Amino acid sequence: MLRVRPFQHTARLLEWQRLLVALGMVPATGNGRTFDAGSGRISLQPALPGLAGRAELGFEVRVLAEFARRTNLDAQGDGRIPAVMSGDGASCGISAPDGFSFLAATANPAVPTVGADPALAVVGLWFTEDPSAAARTLGWIGARPRTGHAAADASAFTAKNGGVILVRQGHGPARSGLGFEYDGDLAALCGRLQAAGFAAALAGQGPDGPGSLLRVPHPDAGPGTGKGTVPGAGGNAAPGTDATAGQGAGESTAGGAVDGTATPAPGELWITRRPPMG
Repeated sequence: MLRVRPFQHTARLLEWQRLLVALGMVPATGNGRTFDAGSGRISLQPALPGLAGRAELGFEVRVLAEFARRTNLDAQGDGRIPAVMSGDGASCGISAPDGFSFLAATANPAVPTVGADPALAVVGLWFTEDPSAAARTLGWIGARPRTGHAAADASAFTAKNGGVILVRQGHGPARSGLGFEYDGDLAALCGRLQAAGFAAALAGQGPDGPGSLLRVPHPDAGPGTGKGTVPGAGGNAAPGTDATAGQGAGESTAGGAVDGTATPAPGELWITRRPPMG
């Protein structure tokens, strides 16, 4: 079992909860901090100083010890032992060859969820100077390259139990971010967000033509248009762009989800149309 579950650090928990519900996600736990999409999950974490706005890649698995064993077995060809269990056995840390690390935790089976929008997928983003190392690491943990789409993308991966991971060329230390994909009518989703009070807007040009990119103000950027800087933001951006902290600098990437000239405004989250099936 493998499910994408990024951690979103926030100083505005209620605003994030409102946004995720408007996107079509539903609470997966009683405390209202973990939400299910049609594919993938997000956990909201009250931010410590300097972390508000930062997203961290994470996963859920069924049995941590077995996950760690299989990951290390698959990594033997690289001469690495990437998976290390925490002392209390509550999580497993994965260290990639590019210096990036992330956590896997045991899936919470307590609350079966229904009603999530089946068209919405959570996207974990991995920006790195060594995409091949990131791809190998994702293979070790059981993620699989996404196939069957008209536009082949060797850096797009899926988790068996939900969620997408996109590996993108980055600059500087490897880092993660958060995005979404939508396999439905983005204009209708935009209208739903606007009706909920969010200043959502369709972009003029996205990866699959006009109207295939939806921009939403980042909750941790504060009220208004979402143009403010996100303190400590760790790359919340369009799947396919590299957003450096608080700047939203777009980078052209091979197979990226947006044109190299597209630059997300600081303080925005992007939802892209899911690539069509071939």
